Amino acid sequence: MRTAIDLFAGAGGATQGLRAAGFEVVAAVESDHDAAATWRLNHPGQILERDVRLVTADDLRQAGNLQERRLDLLKACPPCQGFSSLRGSTKPDQRRNDLVLDTLRLVEGLLPRAVLLENVPGLRRDDRFATLTQGMRDLGYGLSDYLAEASSLGVPQRRRRLVVVAIHGMDAVPATLDELVPPVQRRPRMTAGAALTALDQRALAHDPVHVWRRSRDIVAARIRAIPIGGTRFDLPAHLQLACHQGLRTKAGRINRSATGSYGRVRSGEPAPTMTTRCTTPACGSFIHPTEHRGLSLREAATLQTFPVQYRWHGGYDSIERQIGNAVPVWMAQALGDAVQRLLDAPDAAGSD
Repeated sequence: MRTAIDLFAGAGGATQGLRAAGFEVVAAVESDHDAAATWRLNHPGQILERDVRLVTADDLRQAGNLQERRLDLLKACPPCQGFSSLRGSTKPDQRRNDLVLDTLRLVEGLLPRAVLLENVPGLRRDDRFATLTQGMRDLGYGLSDYLAEASSLGVPQRRRRLVVVAIHGMDAVPATLDELVPPVQRRPRMTAGAALTALDQRALAHDPVHVWRRSRDIVAARIRAIPIGGTRFDLPAHLQLACHQGLRTKAGRINRSATGSYGRVRSGEPAPTMTTRCTTPACGSFIHPTEHRGLSLREAATLQTFPVQYRWHGGYDSIERQIGNAVPVWMAQALGDAVQRLLDAPDAAGSD
């Protein structure tokens, strides 16, 4: 079985997907205590609970027992808030953004056969992205980058991501996502309604994370007033938020580009992107499709394609954040399967 190490592992979404794709994830790195504890609850192998900047290639070889073996895949998803379109007017944290370059440092130290990087599309515009990709080319990697929509890979959620696949010694990595993951090898598209319906109701009855936020009276009234498929624009005047009253064009019309909060998940479509506030109705279209409440933690995890038996560590806010930060499991599996096929190719360095 081919080996993988998961950098910035979070709660283990990518680990779960890579294991489903046939990789043995021998080690991981995650600095958040609760996320690392969640990873341990669900996966074998060793997770280093520390800042990646303090981790060396030798640390990872020892943790993964790789002294006599070459690593097959290094996966990385550096924290993306500094590159995200969702960060608003806050200044990016340059120290966190520099974690992209720590990925390159560890690629150089480990020289894995393949590298898989996943991040927000905004990283593509950052100078560090050019440094990372050129650095890997200088180390002998052929690579391509893609803009991947998770829903096109069967994930019941709209989530647009930047993906980089690099193979050591390969001159021509597939140039397009359709070449990397041909449509015939993808899961069928799934709606949010289908994903939530598939949850085992008997299991949910005893599930400690099938819980949702308790709402203040005014919030509960807003939720009840949103019809199936509706948004905050369906709220009567007395329930409108004061901050939304200012979201109008110069002509006085409602600015419908700002539709985020107090919307229902639509059963017939993929869900919106699960964020770190993915069960908080005031922070996005995270109201249950038909019930008068926000999504439960388990439902949000399901829309991130975690298995229903996946266990979680931490308080409510921590688990919500872990879910929103995760790589969707099925997306990681599809990309892991693609890497497996590329490593089987005769022009991959060290191909089997």
